[in-house]
Amino acid sequence: MYLSPNLKSKKAYKEAIASGKTVMAFQPGIGSPPPKNGTVTFEGPHYPEPHRFYGKAEIVDGKVVKVT
Repeated sequence: MYLSPNLKSKKAYKEAIASGKTVMAFQPGIGSPPPKNGTVTFEGPHYPEPHRFYGKAEIVDGKVVKVT
């Protein structure tokens, strides 16, 4: 899974969520869509850049509300 927008760190995602920006999860290519509610594992930044971090995102009503 990836998160959108394509930020460069987990800290940047945490700050974006805290400031009220919308963060969404998605699975590129052939794959299952993210759950509307639940937890997903993600990686970043997006391909083709090398992945430098991994984490978990809590999703509520299709939006990411917490990153750990």
